[in-house]
Amino acid sequence: MSSVGIGNGEDRYNRYAVEDPHGLVVICLVAAVAGTGVGVVTAYFRKFLFIADGYRESVVEWAHRQPGPGWLIPIALVVISVAIARAIVILEPRSSGSGVHDLEAVWRREAPPTPSRLIPAKFIGGLLAMGSGLALGREGPSVQMGAAVGSFAGRRLRLSQNDLRVLQTALGGAGLSVAFNAPIGGAVFIFEEVATILRPRLGLPTLIGTSTAITTSWLILGNHPDFDVGPIATPPGWTVVVFVLLGILTGFAGVIYNQLIIWFLALADRVERYNRLVQPLTVGAIVGILLWFDPLVASAGGDPLTQKILEGGVTAAAVVAFLAIRFLLSPLSYSAQTAGGLFAPLLTVGALWGAFLHLPVGQLIHTPGMTVTAFAIVGMSAFFAATVRAPFSGIVLVIEMTAATELAVPMLAAAFGAGITAALLRGVPIEKIAPNE
Repeated sequence: MSSVGIGNGEDRYNRYAVEDPHGLVVICLVAAVAGTGVGVVTAYFRKFLFIADGYRESVVEWAHRQPGPGWLIPIALVVISVAIARAIVILEPRSSGSGVHDLEAVWRREAPPTPSRLIPAKFIGGLLAMGSGLALGREGPSVQMGAAVGSFAGRRLRLSQNDLRVLQTALGGAGLSVAFNAPIGGAVFIFEEVATILRPRLGLPTLIGTSTAITTSWLILGNHPDFDVGPIATPPGWTVVVFVLLGILTGFAGVIYNQLIIWFLALADRVERYNRLVQPLTVGAIVGILLWFDPLVASAGGDPLTQKILEGGVTAAAVVAFLAIRFLLSPLSYSAQTAGGLFAPLLTVGALWGAFLHLPVGQLIHTPGMTVTAFAIVGMSAFFAATVRAPFSGIVLVIEMTAATELAVPMLAAAFGAGITAALLRGVPIEKIAPNE
């Protein structure tokens, strides 16, 4: 987890927050109203991504029925979509990559408030990039669009710069909550990772903004966990040792994963000196080829693949193959520097990693609760802890996405192992990795 120092100016602001309850009421009212706008924008973004997933699979099925080199059809689809998505970023550089980096920069006063024009840039760019199959996460655009809605509302009402900063940070968390239908997880992420503080001036607007955003999104998308997981037996207490070991191994994997992101971004920077479209078009062609062979591999954030893993419907050989491909595909997709986040893809990698570690453990330990589903869920939270360094956010997000409360203790143990290992290895957390524009 990152640590942002709080200087004297920040301390004065927090004291001011306590001394001005009227201002606190005002910002909470604005957050409540603007939260409905966040719910509408981010819910429809997610809904259109669902529709794009269906169209993408239909195009691949149609291409397989065509005579001649039908494999060129998905390649052309992805390359054209990625080219347009990258062009949008060239026109609006702040729309590149994950919106979490931009949100943190605004909170630290390293960037100006998020402009409203980022809403269409993130919406269209993210829809093109993820809709075509790039292994990117919907939460990135959702966070930044939520922040932009908050910034717009704050500027229209002429709030102070401090209140504007708080409002857009709170509503960025609301956008994350809608992306995963995880209201508590989105709020916890803001407190743990973005602001690294929990004060009424930020906490209360985050809670009410998230509440109205999530409630609004339910009217559009319905209310159900992201993943359908059946009953899971609670593992015995002694298995905590097993899950700590799982976390330690995950810490090594998480550090390697983040290094891959850095390496691919550095490669993209070198290639960009010659042409700004070579890297994204190459990435698009690779994703198009994978899409032709198996749409489940190039499934954007990877939710369909994660669901299949949680159902135990993936063979051992397929787990190994999917893990190898997705471990590389998300960092590669991120190097295209289009709109799109990192969280959803890394959760899929975490599920695959957990299923992979279960292959030997399942042969040795036959105890209730030590199933491939349990390992996949714990792997998701542990991989989040290792890469993002926000263990509590990862645990809460995964619990809300799977409703697997029986695995809370194994998740805590694995997150500890993953977090301490990544820290000892001095791995770079994901929030310090951003596309360079």
